[in-house]
Amino acid sequence: MSIEQSDYETLLCEYTQREGAIALLKQYRPYLEMIPSLRRPEKSLITIPLPLIKLRYTKPTEDKNHSLFSWQETIRLPCDLGILMCDPQWQIKMGSEILVFIHRPQEEFSQLLGRWRSAQILLHQEYEWLMPIGEEHIFSENAEKICPLFVVFEKTPMRIKRGLAGANLPFLIQNPDQEIFSDESCEIISDID
Repeated sequence: MSIEQSDYETLLCEYTQREGAIALLKQYRPYLEMIPSLRRPEKSLITIPLPLIKLRYTKPTEDKNHSLFSWQETIRLPCDLGILMCDPQWQIKMGSEILVFIHRPQEEFSQLLGRWRSAQILLHQEYEWLMPIGEEHIFSENAEKICPLFVVFEKTPMRIKRGLAGANLPFLIQNPDQEIFSDESCEIISDID
């Protein structure tokens, strides 16, 4: 059995909804506890599917009148979903960000892990998120903490699950045929501190 594109698309669509993202985080307690208000979780996070960021670069110039030259570049992060925490009352972004990586059809362990490593490199620079429509007013610069969460399928090869466990990366096994919002739809396999 192999992962179908529709399996991937189903999960991406579900986690794009705030309720789906909250249901996902409920399956991994350390990340659920990052939500600023568990009484109002839907107002405490922002989901960004296939997220974009603006990288800011500054370089010295040869011109004596201008010592620095700055520019921006917009790029797509190699994750499938960005989950940003925000204060539900003040609507400002909080310090933690969760990057969700859904196992894609025909993706091997090195490619899946490579997407996380590429995201780490990109987010190690000065950046800001391109916020979704309706959320543009929220200040969205660098995070204090960036946390990965991998979503794999029952059909995902065991070598990939073993690789994620060996790399000490948190992952959940998801069955897209089950009800997405039920607590039984995900199984925790690995913890990360």
